[in-house]
Parts: sequence; structure tokens; C-alpha cells
Amino acid sequence: MSSPRKKTVIAALAAALLAGPGVAQAVPQAAPQAAPVPQQRAVAATITWTLVRASNPTQDQQTAYNLITAAMNKAVARYNNLSDLGKNITVHYNPSVPTADGNINGTIRFGSRSYMTERTALHEIAHTIGVGTSSGWSRLGGSGTWTGAQATALVRQYDGSSAKISTGGGHFWPYGLNYENEFSNTAADRHVHIVAAMVRDGL
Repeated sequence: MSSPRKKTVIAALAAALLAGPGVAQAVPQAAPQAAPVPQQRAVAATITWTLVRASNPTQDQQTAYNLITAAMNKAVARYNNLSDLGKNITVHYNPSVPTADGNINGTIRFGSRSYMTERTALHEIAHTIGVGTSSGWSRLGGSGTWTGAQATALVRQYDGSSAKISTGGGHFWPYGLNYENEFSNTAADRHVHIVAAMVRDGL
């Protein structure tokens, strides 16, 4: 009687081993997909943008469109990779604009060629999100120093325990990317993180 029982157990183990690899492989495959979920949430940020184009662009317009497209694609990708902020932005090329500007209504205008850069695009996206343009900005940044706890904690993490975010003229520094010579990949990443922290503070 023990022999048939042994055979049954051996048969069951063999069946389990045959089925096992399929089951065992499914678990490791599922785990790597689960790991990036926090990043997926950040990547799912809904900053999108559209460039308003002339139906028959001149050479000047086409050159501007190409520069603006490259700058905006880089800046939007950086915001979407590093934050969960959302905004639908409409971009215009307007040669009468001396530099570039951004409005909380979601409009960015580029004028001068020298401002059609990722640095400018990041800076102007911040204006569309509320930097210098929202009631939260006036409340938390109107004194000349940002008073929100999260962005302040972040700049102190970057620059030391006495660091602060200064505000004025609708801009902030450090990491406000107000001038081209302020741009680096590190500064650009910190810019996005600080803007996102300002939003959490109530921008």
C-alpha cells in the first residue's frame, strides 16, 4: 500500500515541478513591473503643450518653431519625469516679445531666438504653474522670501540649513533659472523639484 502512495506523491511532485517554472517565472516578471510604480506616477504628469503655427510658415517662423519645439520638448520631459504637476500649455512665436513670457492661463510666448532654450522653457512653465502669477505666490512669496515649509526645506537640503528662497518681480532664486548662465542639469532638476514643492505649499 505504501508503494502506490509513494508513486502518487512522486507523480504529484513531478507535476508541481513541471508547472513550477511557469509559476516561478511569473513572480519575478511581475516584481520589476511593480517597482517603477512611483516613477510611473511622476511620469504620468499631465504637462502637455501645443505650438500655434502659421499654416504657411515663413523661413523665420519655421526656424523659430524648430528651436521652440526642441526647448519645450526638453523642458516638458524634465517636468514630467521629476514631478506630478499638470498643465495644458499653448505656445506662440511672437517676434514682438523681447524675451519670452508665461501666464497662469497656460500661455507661453517666445520672441527672441536667444531665449528659445530649455532654460527659458522651464522658467516660463513655472510661470504657467503659478510662480509670480498666482494668489498663492503673493501670499507665500510676497514678503521677499518664500515662506512655504516644503520648498524652504528643500532648498536647505540643497544649500545648507540657513538657505532661503528669495522672491521678487515674480521670480525666485536660487534655482529660478532666471538667466541662461544659471542653467545646468542639476540646477534644472532642482528648479522642477522646488516648483513642485511650492505647489504643495499652496502656490
